[in-house]
Amino acid sequence: MNRPINAKNSSGKKEEEIASVVNRRLFLRSAGLATSLGTIVISAACSDDDPDPMIPGTGDAVDLGSGDIGVLNYAYALEQLEAAFYEQVIKTPYAGITDAEKTILTDIRDHEVVHRDFFKAALGDKAIKGLTPNFATIDFSKRDAVLGAAKLFEDTGVAAYNGAGKLLKDSGYLLLAGKIVSVEARHAAVIRDLINPKSADFAGDDVLNTDGMDKAVAPADILAAVKGYVTDNITGANVGK
Repeated sequence: MNRPINAKNSSGKKEEEIASVVNRRLFLRSAGLATSLGTIVISAACSDDDPDPMIPGTGDAVDLGSGDIGVLNYAYALEQLEAAFYEQVIKTPYAGITDAEKTILTDIRDHEVVHRDFFKAALGDKAIKGLTPNFATIDFSKRDAVLGAAKLFEDTGVAAYNGAGKLLKDSGYLLLAGKIVSVEARHAAVIRDLINPKSADFAGDDVLNTDGMDKAVAPADILAAVKGYVTDNITGANVGK
């Protein structure tokens, strides 16, 4: 008599897992506007002869620049870091990764690559060079280590865009930044849900301010937070000035 009950429970659990994966992917796909926009801009701005957007850096000092260009280079630097991280995650999946998790992380990787390439195209010859990431402290073979790092990068990305938005003077750039940060916020929520499913962690108190809004962090503090994950010495003293 137990078998039919177990079979039913197993079936119900499987359906619930599938529904959860579908919901996460739909949540990510609602970010498609920014992704499509980035692809259109890249197609218009780049030719087939463009160099690889991730030419390794040499570890030298990298000055992000000033004004709006500095802000865009700041975003470009962070997107390089995120794209490189997710590319490594998919290249060397952690032990026990499920098909659903790999699909979600691949979706996020694709978004980050589009963001990275968009900023490179938008900046043109004012873009900083390709940075050299340093992920030596991340054990890509372990789920907890990978998702923990993903959580850090996504939370940092959202706070970075929120903190830099007010520095932009061009309303067009501000609009684009707003679209991209909405994608980053979805990434952050999905990663948190993978770590602790069906909890309130997707919008935890650790990333919200007293008004219930995502925190905004200044460029100097963000660069200090990610310093250990990039070989190059990034200088952003004049970002937005």
